[in-house]
Amino acid sequence: MSLRVCILETDILRPELVDQYQGYGQMFQRLFSQQPIAAEFIVYNVMQGDYPDDSEVFDAYLVTGSKADSFATDPWIETLKAYLLNRYERGDKLLGICFGHQLLALLLGGKSERASQGWGVGTHNYQLAAKAPWMSPVMEELTLLISHQDQVTALPENATVIASSDFCPFAAYHINDQVLCFQGHPEFIHDYSRALLDIRQLNLGEQIYQQGVASLARDHHGVTVAEWMMRFVAHKPQVA
Repeated sequence: MSLRVCILETDILRPELVDQYQGYGQMFQRLFSQQPIAAEFIVYNVMQGDYPDDSEVFDAYLVTGSKADSFATDPWIETLKAYLLNRYERGDKLLGICFGHQLLALLLGGKSERASQGWGVGTHNYQLAAKAPWMSPVMEELTLLISHQDQVTALPENATVIASSDFCPFAAYHINDQVLCFQGHPEFIHDYSRALLDIRQLNLGEQIYQQGVASLARDHHGVTVAEWMMRFVAHKPQVA
């Protein structure tokens, strides 16, 4: 049996990136095709008001990254928050990346805001703070491509931190067997990260830009995180 995952796409790529990378939904489809758990993915661009109809059944809902702020009050973000809260209350599994990671934290009682640490770009290393049965293959530490100036600054009460660094203390968390979120971008590839760095060079300042570019020499564990996410979706908790 193949898993069915709904990808809630929360951005439209910049015109100069669309031809090569299409969108975050397609990036995730490419990423998940490299991990071993059988799954199919259907993409809905919620920024454009596109949602699955009620007859559709999914094993999980994944919220992508976005240029938007998770704490903004744009109508499409308010609509998405109401939709996700409803899914959470129904017991559906929810996955969040970057914007999605922040939005779900905010929605479920945590806090996300512009980070005092400033921009995080390039390749970033995290310590793993928790172990779970779906975190297979087992890793000693985690490296992901990142691009964010906002962070989760307080977790929902029932959340468990999975990955952290001095720069980003709440870099990944899960809430029981229902919610799993990462600040980093498992779906990014080095070329896309470099393109974003080049676009933002003036905003970032030369020092952060150069450090970000240099960091791209390191590999990242996006495919491992993709497998963790699918194992999390497939995971059936033991009933006592």
